[in-house]
Amino acid sequence: MILKAVLLLGCALGISTFPMEEPEDGGKHWVVIVAGSNGWYNYRHQADVCHAYQIVHRNGIPDKQIIVMMYDDIADNEDQPKALSSIDLMAQMCMLECPRTIQRSHGAPGLLAFPDDDLHVKDLNKTIWYMYHHKKYQKMVFYIEACESGSMMNHLADNINVYATTAANPKESSYACYYDDERQTYLGDWYSVNWMEDSDMEDLRKETLHKQFQLVKKRTNTSHVMQYGNRSISSMKVMQFQGKGKKAMPISLPPVEKYDLTPSPDVPFAIMKRKLMATNDISEAKKIAAQMKAYLEVKEFIQESMQKIVTIVTGSTEQTKQILSDRLTISNYDCYQSAANYFKAHCFNWHLPVYEYALRQLYALVNLCEGGYPIERIFLAMNRVCLGN
Repeated sequence: MILKAVLLLGCALGISTFPMEEPEDGGKHWVVIVAGSNGWYNYRHQADVCHAYQIVHRNGIPDKQIIVMMYDDIADNEDQPKALSSIDLMAQMCMLECPRTIQRSHGAPGLLAFPDDDLHVKDLNKTIWYMYHHKKYQKMVFYIEACESGSMMNHLADNINVYATTAANPKESSYACYYDDERQTYLGDWYSVNWMEDSDMEDLRKETLHKQFQLVKKRTNTSHVMQYGNRSISSMKVMQFQGKGKKAMPISLPPVEKYDLTPSPDVPFAIMKRKLMATNDISEAKKIAAQMKAYLEVKEFIQESMQKIVTIVTGSTEQTKQILSDRLTISNYDCYQSAANYFKAHCFNWHLPVYEYALRQLYALVNLCEGGYPIERIFLAMNRVCLGN
């Protein structure tokens, strides 16, 4: 069976394909939407995914053709405001019809990090080519919300009927938005919110993917929204990937006074800072201040460790400065994937919240690999710095 697909990836990660009945579509359409993170401070990712579910569900996609993958640790989280029951929350987020399973993701150069594993760009490309050669889809579209998300798609071929837009280019962060004082966390991601609110308000039977891309690119002024792959697909109507919308008329949204735009890597510290400013309890303030201090110390330790690794590898102060300042494009996939995996296993496991900042240092490993430094030399440097060998 030929499928038409849309991938919605991000600091919420997702895939989706949608059912249409026009004869020219000639296949069955599915929606797969994945929230790629867990934890209360990542509330926005699961909220984004539930918002996406609501859009396609409202536009006539049968639940049996929608797959939603999310960690589902929000409804019963200890930080959940007691005034709102978990049943009420999930009803608001998913209208109680959202099929759920488990996943998670944050972005870094050439990878999306899940709770216990990572999706590397090399593996994603292999999967896409496999699907293409085995005729697993007719047309496929990605929406990717993640830091450095452009690095997952900037090598996407333009002749395999795949089109992608990303929240950021390969070198910059995506942004969180809509801080909620009651929940003390962010409710959305700026790029995702912008394309989804556009889908809420526009007539998807008339709007093209290209028009939506242009609108979202203009509104998402904190990062560079990018497009990759077969751009001729962008001339197709949004409804051909997000549902026919026969019964779903565009909805109006209330104005928002504050966007609270914050770089995604800064979200944990920004939340702690807001909590500190909001509390009048001295003991609570001391506790939060201690958490902030510990967070900054770990961040500095990770940065210093990477600097030491690079210094050992290059053996040059000048080359170290260059490696730590460049943002090179990944071409040596094998070296980078091996280096990143070794760094995770022997230095800082970024799947642990305390070490998540390690993702922000992986660009240096890209630069080392692109600089031609042997992987064995990189391993030895990590052993010396992280294991004391």
